[in-house]
Amino acid sequence: MEIKELMQTFAHAGKVEWLSYRPGPTSRGEIVEVDEIEVSEKKGIIGDRYKGSSKKRQVTLIQAEHIEAVSKMLQKESIDPALLRRNIVVSGLNLLALNNLEFKIGDAILKMTGYCHPCSRMEQNLGTGGYNAMRGHGGITCIVIKSGKIKIGDSVSLA
Repeated sequence: MEIKELMQTFAHAGKVEWLSYRPGPTSRGEIVEVDEIEVSEKKGIIGDRYKGSSKKRQVTLIQAEHIEAVSKMLQKESIDPALLRRNIVVSGLNLLALNNLEFKIGDAILKMTGYCHPCSRMEQNLGTGGYNAMRGHGGITCIVIKSGKIKIGDSVSLA
């Protein structure tokens, strides 16, 4: 198999485990956990304070397995995903392998545009060492290619 083929071959689909959005009015505002979100092409999550404000960071995703790794580094039993301020938690799929690829999640199609690096807020939210624990584990940023609804339990696979 060629490398190009290998880069588009996954063992199985991922699964949406958790969803959220930020209604605003400020960037430090509350994160609202929900069972379903709707994303709009080229704009982002409907109802999110950032909808339409970025061309490359409309939706953020993080791997459930990375949240577990961060919690172990910080010697915590678990970490509430809301503290990480990402929109979608996915399990069972290496999100970092989706670089520049389009993928289907629920009814929507997203495209990875980059890595979601941690900000200084992680130190505040997770405690001492939180920022460094999140480095390399912050997830990905995406744009919306096709509008649609995303629900907890939806599969995540290449489009």
